[in-house]
Amino acid sequence: MGIVNIDDDLHDQLRKASVVSCRSINAQAAFWIKVGMLCEMSPTQSFNEIVAQEFRAAGVVTQAIKVASA
Repeated sequence: MGIVNIDDDLHDQLRKASVVSCRSINAQAAFWIKVGMLCEMSPTQSFNEIVAQEFRAAGVVTQAIKVASA
């Protein structure tokens, strides 16, 4: 494990995103790093395709969820 030096503005964005995603700041940074790496390795796939692929690899059953309009 090491320390990563990031810009204050990026840290602020991490903090805000971590609240929305219910993750710690470190977990949010790790998520962004992993997704960024996967995107670079698979430039033809969309974010949603990459996340779905990771869910499948982890054994998570994914299916479309329909939300009824009020």
